Amino acid sequence: MRGAFSLLESCQIPCSGFLSRTFKFSRGCFQMQRPMEHNTLCFCRKMQTFTRELVKASYVSTPQTKPTKPKDQSLAEVEGIGAFQKLPMVMPSVDILHSALRKAKRVLPTKGIANVAKRERNRGAKQLDALMKELAIPLRGYLENFPKRIYLHPYERSLIELTFGAGHYEEVLKKVDALRKKVVSVGKEHASLCAQSLSKREAEERLNEGLEKLQEIFKREGQAVDNLLYIAKTLRAIPVVDLEMPTLCLVGAPNVGKSSLVRLLSTGKPEVCNYPFTTRGILMGHITIDYQHFQVTDTPGLLKRCDEDRNNLEMLTLAVLSHLPTAILYVHDLSGECGMSPSDQFMIYREISKRFGNHLWLDVISKCDLLKESPVVFITEDGEADHLELAKYRKIGPKGAIRVSVKNEEGVNELTKKVHELLMAQMGRIGSKSTQDNVEVA
Repeated sequence: MRGAFSLLESCQIPCSGFLSRTFKFSRGCFQMQRPMEHNTLCFCRKMQTFTRELVKASYVSTPQTKPTKPKDQSLAEVEGIGAFQKLPMVMPSVDILHSALRKAKRVLPTKGIANVAKRERNRGAKQLDALMKELAIPLRGYLENFPKRIYLHPYERSLIELTFGAGHYEEVLKKVDALRKKVVSVGKEHASLCAQSLSKREAEERLNEGLEKLQEIFKREGQAVDNLLYIAKTLRAIPVVDLEMPTLCLVGAPNVGKSSLVRLLSTGKPEVCNYPFTTRGILMGHITIDYQHFQVTDTPGLLKRCDEDRNNLEMLTLAVLSHLPTAILYVHDLSGECGMSPSDQFMIYREISKRFGNHLWLDVISKCDLLKESPVVFITEDGEADHLELAKYRKIGPKGAIRVSVKNEEGVNELTKKVHELLMAQMGRIGSKSTQDNVEVA
C-alpha cells in the first residue's frame, strides 16, 4: 500500500505515543502541534511530493528502481538502417599521439609539495597517467560507437562483408581494443614506477622511459586506428536507402545502359562509359513525379555464372535485391553492343526473375535505335540449339518490355509513366507491410 503527500494538499496524521501529536503538512510548511502544550514547532521549508509505503502504521521509504532496458531492444535495432551515417569521426593515429603528448606535458605537479624529489615523481606520475588517458579514451569511444555487425541491418551487414572482406571489420576493432588495453596497462605500470622513485633524477628517467614506451607502442600498433579511419570514411560515403520510400533498382548485364537510364530518370549522375563494370558500387538518385519522391539505385552488372564465382560487385547487386524492398527495372541490350550475347543475357534474366520473382518488375530494352541497324552476331549463338523462348527473346525481348533509346529519346515518356505506376504500386506494398507489422506488434 502506498500513500503520497502533495504540496497542493493538506493532511493530518494522528499518531499514538507518549504524547498525542498531530503532524500537519501544508503548502511549504511542516507543523508539529502538541494538544497538551501550547508551544508549536514550525519548519518553513519548501517540500516536494514523495512516496512512502505503509508498513505497520508507519511510512517507510520505498527504494526507487530504475526502468530496466528490454532485453530485445538491441535486437529491435537490427531492423533499422543508416547506422553508417552515425559512425564517429576517427582521428589519424599520428594526430591522437601528438595531441596526447602535448596535453600530458602541460600537466603540473600538485601544489604545496616542497620536497624536490616528491614533486618530480608526482609530476612524472601525473603526466604518464594523463598520456595514458588521452590515448585510451578516444579508442574506447570508437569501440563504443562502432556498432557490432550482428546488430546491423542485413543489407548493411552485406555491405561491410563485400566492401572489406569477411571478418576484416571485426578484426580491426579487436586490434584497436588490444591497443587500448596495452596502452592502459603500460601507462599504469610506468606511472606506478615513477611514483615510487627515490630521487629527482630517478623520477625523470622513469618519466622519459614511460613516455618513450607509450609512444613506441602507439606508433607500432596505431595502424589499426588508421584502418578504422578508412573503414569509417568508406562506410559513411555509401548512400543511405530510405526503407519507407519506394525504390527502383536497375538490374542487368554489364554495359547494357543502366547508368544512362538512371541519369535520364533521376538526379543520380553515375559514370557512363563503354566498358563493363563501370558502376563500382551502389549509386543513388531520386525521382520526383507529381510532387512525390522516389529512390533509384544503379547496381553493378551481372555475368553468366554461379554465385560462388561472382565477384564482390555482383554480390553487391544480389544483396540489394535480397535485403531491400525494391521494384526491379531489368535492362536488356539485344543490339550486342554491351559485349554479351542475347543468349547469355537471357540465361541471367531467367535466373534473376525466378530468384526474385516476388518483386514488382518492369522490363526495358535499351539502345533500340541500334536494333534498326544490323545487330552484332556472336559466334557462340547457335540457332539450331535454341528453344522457342530463347529465339523469341532474341528478336523482341521479354513479353511486355518497353523499347527505349536514350540517344533519340524514343520511349522515354512511356517509360516514365510505367516507372511511376510501378513505384506507386511499391508504395502500396510498403504501406500494407508497415500496417501489418504494427498490428503484429500490438
